[in-house]
Amino acid sequence: MRALVHTAPLQFNLRDVPEPKPNDEEVLVRVKACGICGSDVHGYTGKTGRRIPPIIMGHEAAGVVEAVGRNVQNVTAGERITFDSTVYCNQCSACRQGRVNLCQNRKILGVSTPAFRRDGAMAEYVVVPWWITYRLPDAVSFEEAALIEPASVSLHAARITPIDVNDVVVVVGAGQIGLFAIQAVRVKGAGTIIALDMREERLTLARQLGADVTINPGTTNVAAEMRRAVGHPDADAVLEAVGTEASVQLAMDLTKLGGHVTLIGNVTPRVQVNLQDIVSRELTLRGSCAIAGEYRACLDMMAAGRIQAKPLISRIVPLAEGQAAFDALHRGDAGLMKIVLQP
Repeated sequence: MRALVHTAPLQFNLRDVPEPKPNDEEVLVRVKACGICGSDVHGYTGKTGRRIPPIIMGHEAAGVVEAVGRNVQNVTAGERITFDSTVYCNQCSACRQGRVNLCQNRKILGVSTPAFRRDGAMAEYVVVPWWITYRLPDAVSFEEAALIEPASVSLHAARITPIDVNDVVVVVGAGQIGLFAIQAVRVKGAGTIIALDMREERLTLARQLGADVTINPGTTNVAAEMRRAVGHPDADAVLEAVGTEASVQLAMDLTKLGGHVTLIGNVTPRVQVNLQDIVSRELTLRGSCAIAGEYRACLDMMAAGRIQAKPLISRIVPLAEGQAAFDALHRGDAGLMKIVLQP
């Protein structure tokens, strides 16, 4: 089969590689669409330690079941499916509690570390355990389904964040996770949603997808603009979807006394925070990791139009153009949000 193989920092090769064979608990999927995640772009630089070559990347994908192992349940050949990015064991204490995102034995599709390596879906075929698969509603295309993973990441973050009806919620960062987070907090009942980003084209998209107020921190005093928009300079809850020290600090600054900050962004491994600020203002900081059962709800909401993926898709290109697609995303070419590969 043909696969886009990450072979060195900033480098991919389109190669013929052996087709994977499903074991008794796995399904073989013919990949129809695979999104390029921001973590893939960071990983191909060679700086994260989570995409050690050689590796077939890709954890945001959808396709058709080609074959199933003899112990597979509730999945049959020919079905249109997507699948979780986390390969969880379904047996450890975290899995038994439904916290599959925190599985003690988890692996991530398309990720290689010193601890594990699991080829992903930037190829004609991929194998996954049957229990991480989900049937696609007829109304959801393969390309849209390739964005179910980041949409579900955002829905998980919104679900674990205390948000009451009519709360003011700030989303820091209007990349793909932030744009889905805007939609997710609206579903949860947020009253006023404020989106922050340094790029005006992303703020335009944020307004299209449900943000009531958009602010560019590079050109505007955020607190003053929030006071003008909602009558006070702080929010009940803030979802941080960038992951730098500056953006985390901004998220904390914009949170009310006793408010909640949920950290989704994961670009910078270490950030410094003001401990006295957290303690004296009684802020609650929580991390949000991956997905813990939100896939089905997210698929249903996408089918119903309550969560939109199409506006985020900038390009759909063949697998052979994978190197150019990664390079464009790494450069930050204007107008690019999500590129979907078609093997």
